[in-house]
Formats: sequence, C-alpha cells, structure tokens
Amino acid sequence: MYNAKYIIPGILFFLALALVPVVYNMGHPFEVKPELPKDQKECVLDTREMRDKHMQLLNEWRNEAVRDGSRIFVNAKGQKYVKSLTNTCMSCHTDKTKFCDRCHETVGVAPYCWDCHNLTPDQKTPIPPTATVAAGGH
Repeated sequence: MYNAKYIIPGILFFLALALVPVVYNMGHPFEVKPELPKDQKECVLDTREMRDKHMQLLNEWRNEAVRDGSRIFVNAKGQKYVKSLTNTCMSCHTDKTKFCDRCHETVGVAPYCWDCHNLTPDQKTPIPPTATVAAGGH
C-alpha cells in the first residue's frame, strides 16, 4: 500500500459522488403523468395493470391477431375490444406525444410499435372498435 493516502480518499470520493443521486432521490416516488383522455372512458384493463403490462398485452394482441386470426379481446368484466393499437388504444389516447412518448422518453425506451403504426395528426380511426365488435358478432 504505497499510495494508500491517495487511493483510499479517491475511493471514498468516488463512492460519495456515485451515491449523491441515490441519496438525493430517496423518498421521492418516480412517476410520470401522461395526459389522459378528457372523456375518461374505461380502459381495456385497470390502470395499474395497463401501466405495468401494456407492452406484453400489445405483443399478445399482435401475435394472436396476425398469427391466429383472433381479433377480439374479452377482459375480466366480459367487455369486448378489438385487438388493435390504432383502432382501440389510439381511439381514446389520441395524442401519442402527450401519452405514449411522455413515459417512453422518461424511462428511455424506444418501442417498435411506431415502425408500422404511423399516425399523422389528421388521421382518423378507420373502423370504430365498437362497430367492429358489433359487426363481428363475437
């Protein structure tokens, strides 16, 4: 330990510097507030479950709709929804930048949904989810 008088203070300084953000944010919950729809319709699943599992749900919907042809989702309350990001989710959450992007940018993820689901500001939902469910007779 020839340089202990330099190494030990250097390690302590590094640890203090690394722990400052952790100590500063202790007790402050991390929460992002996306802009919710004004008419506040009931979502496919409850808020907590959607916040935690929306990507798994969308992946399941994609696989079931495209691979199996299963296009209707029935939630725990027995309500039917079309398995569609554009026609179901985006019919309520119309502003991608204020809803989707606000959370995704905060947590640093770049979902690949928008590689296929390109939305322009004036794009309208081609088929309302309720009309598809009623027409499908499922």
